[in-house]
Amino acid sequence: MRITVDIEEDVLETLMKITGDKNKSPAVSKAVTEFVRRTQAREFGRMIREGVFDYPAPSQQDGDVANPVPPLYQED
Repeated sequence: MRITVDIEEDVLETLMKITGDKNKSPAVSKAVTEFVRRTQAREFGRMIREGVFDYPAPSQQDGDVANPVPPLYQED
């Protein structure tokens, strides 16, 4: 999608150096994508800290506490 954006020349030059792009459009696209990714990651972290994804209390079976998340691998 094409848009027109006013960006100060020195900021755009710095952005192109940071991203390593020689053209303006790819540099701006990378910066916007990274900004969105970081904002979403920050929001996800906030939700975790607030307990949005907390699991229900584990049940007791034969004295063992059930793990609601199975391990990725089996321990030997």
